[in-house]
Amino acid sequence: MFIHAVLFEISPKEVPAYIKDCRMWARYAKKERGHLACFTMKRSGHKNQYLSVYKWRNEAYHQRFMDKLHDWLESRSKAKVKVLGYYNFKELFS
Repeated sequence: MFIHAVLFEISPKEVPAYIKDCRMWARYAKKERGHLACFTMKRSGHKNQYLSVYKWRNEAYHQRFMDKLHDWLESRSKAKVKVLGYYNFKELFS
């Protein structure tokens, strides 16, 4: 399993647009082979921080999604966000 997460700083007025953007990204991710789940979360104990998480069968499926749709989806996203970090995780065992 492979997990890709992006941590954002988002002003309160941009949160509704961010949620809509996340739903759009999730719709397209769910159509891709190897997609397992999407999560959108608010970071507890940190002001204005949100996390988008995508779970894939393996890194190759994630990379295929990124190569195919990332730039296109990013161009259609409406929320003004500041990226604080990108995080990639590979499962060791389950």
